[in-house]
Amino acid sequence: MVVFAWPPGAAGPMVRAMNSSLPAAWAGGPITGATVADYAAFAWLFVCWVGYTYYADHARARGRTLLTALHEHRVVWMRRMLERDLRVADVSIVDAAIRVASLLATTTMFILAGLVTILGALDRARAVVSTLSFAVQASRELWEVKILLLVMIFVYAFFKFAWSLRQFNFALVMIGAAPLRDEVNDPDRATFPERAARLITRGVNTLNRGLRAYYFGLATLAWFIQPWMFAVACVWVVLVLYRREFRSVTLRTLIGPDTEAPKGG
Repeated sequence: MVVFAWPPGAAGPMVRAMNSSLPAAWAGGPITGATVADYAAFAWLFVCWVGYTYYADHARARGRTLLTALHEHRVVWMRRMLERDLRVADVSIVDAAIRVASLLATTTMFILAGLVTILGALDRARAVVSTLSFAVQASRELWEVKILLLVMIFVYAFFKFAWSLRQFNFALVMIGAAPLRDEVNDPDRATFPERAARLITRGVNTLNRGLRAYYFGLATLAWFIQPWMFAVACVWVVLVLYRREFRSVTLRTLIGPDTEAPKGG
């Protein structure tokens, strides 16, 4: 963080030394070695990420998507769960989602540890990338900004996975408190399927946002080679996400019978 002093000019030697030790990007100045293409690609990442998230969230309210189709199946699942006394299978399904979120959270911690390690061996990493004939040479300061950007992306992903874990655990509590089959007059019975399905769906949506951060984190790796390659990678990620959520064979299968042979997606 940048250390400020008030009134202006009142900063002592210690404050000036702390500010001077930071990259220019954090001290309010231009990044050494950064070009217009670097700034444009950096901005393009957030345009693609925020823009797609906004579109996907609003498209979910307008029509069928992978997440809305799965939510409808979860509502049916919760209704049928109320008709059976043995609910081990239902707990196992949620437990599988917990294991996935836990694995991703652990993997993210390893990725963050690796990124911090790269910060300590930045010169060696720059030397490796410089051997590529098509890679643009970047200053050490610009490399620090790129690594810190990746750190922020995966920290965001970790928080999403952690919150997803908590929501899935809340769902297990709801399943444990669900009305039994013979409790037909329970006041919660009518609304339980929708509420339980909504809680699980929120956990899945949070997990999905963390996975989306992984996609854009992988696209950010292209920035170490070329800023324009970085911009193209962001567009490619958006296209992949759009196809899988709105145009995939999996979505058509979830919605209804599909007469075509699945070709992937």
